[in-house]
Amino acid sequence: MGCCHADFAALEGSDRGFTIGMPTFSFGPGVLAEAGDNAAELGLTRVALFTDRSLAAGEHVAKVKASLAAAKVDAVVYDQVEIEPNDRSLQEAARFARDANVDGYVSVGGGSVMDTCKSANLYATYPAAFMTYVNAPIGAGARVPGPVKPHIACPTTSGTGSETTGIAIFTLSSINAKTGIISRRLIPTVALVDPDVTRSLPANVVAATGFDCMSHALESITARLYPRRLNKAQGILRPVSQGANPFSDALAVQALDSVGKYLVRAVRDASDAEARSEMMYAAMLAGIAFNAAGCHLPHGLSYAVSGLVRDWHVAGYPEGKSLIPHGMAVVLNNPSVWRHTAPAHPERHLRCACALGADTRGATDADAGEVLAGRVIELMRAAGMPNGLTALGLGEDQLDALATGAEPQYRVIKNAPVDIGRDEIKALFRAALRYW
Repeated sequence: MGCCHADFAALEGSDRGFTIGMPTFSFGPGVLAEAGDNAAELGLTRVALFTDRSLAAGEHVAKVKASLAAAKVDAVVYDQVEIEPNDRSLQEAARFARDANVDGYVSVGGGSVMDTCKSANLYATYPAAFMTYVNAPIGAGARVPGPVKPHIACPTTSGTGSETTGIAIFTLSSINAKTGIISRRLIPTVALVDPDVTRSLPANVVAATGFDCMSHALESITARLYPRRLNKAQGILRPVSQGANPFSDALAVQALDSVGKYLVRAVRDASDAEARSEMMYAAMLAGIAFNAAGCHLPHGLSYAVSGLVRDWHVAGYPEGKSLIPHGMAVVLNNPSVWRHTAPAHPERHLRCACALGADTRGATDADAGEVLAGRVIELMRAAGMPNGLTALGLGEDQLDALATGAEPQYRVIKNAPVDIGRDEIKALFRAALRYW
């Protein structure tokens, strides 16, 4: 699986370089216990430890707190993080961070916890009106003025890859859709990726976060190629999400190989340590890949889905709150997108399908979208995903509202390998209503 350097031939006026940002990361069983040593190495004496209520009294937080205490690092705990955060919950977290008088941050949790911690770190370090740093055109999209405080990220799920990215995603209540804040400054300083945490994950969480990992990798490879991206800024102004590039390709293909082999096993058997460990590693690789290449249509469309779904509950997620897990919202748009984008780069779509385990022998360029979509649908069915958007209660009468929610997602939609307008967005949602 080469990374097709010929794809990246420079065009006149195009960027001739790409930038990779990532934390210093440690991967392996038991590395959560290294939090204290890492904090001390960074010169930290008092940290804000971000987590959520379901994890606060659990073994993972306890292990990190014990490690910090052994290193004589004081920790003040914030356990009010909301799963699938919104602008209100991020602002509450920022107020806590401003008042906590800390010199660093530790996050122990899934993507919601890590993203909330990134945002709190930013607004406590550089206070501003909330919409100042939110992605344009929804927010002002202002650059982060300088370095934020050190952040040690300790993921407890195997899919979001947030421990490797400078991205914080949340639901903006005023538009009832997701958006985010993105800056290389927000990339955690250190990531402690401990596959032991996956032993206690419910199957539905493994499935949803695993499909998020899969889509990160697929979108990284099929994104607009970096010499052809619309934002031509270079050097230190080069965007974080800069389009498909050779480095992201290599990591994303390896992540897809693991997803194809291990995702269903990890969902079906919590005792399958090999499968769950491999998914944790795949999530980290895909996170590094999409942080540099950027996501595109599956994520852009998912943000509208997340905002419109009502009365949806999934076992393994907080009770009493209607939400669709992020990875589920993402994967439900995947097959319709790949059928649409494959003509732009059929060889890249076939490479993705092959990496996921599809039989691509004899497949032609014209088959690429269907081969990739078909393999994704196989994995969806095997992992118990819903059969399209209709299973969530969405139908033809919601297509306009879905398109309205997706259109402002300029940052990701414009990273697609094809140009997309409102009519195409509606057609993609219509094609995602039901798959089998």
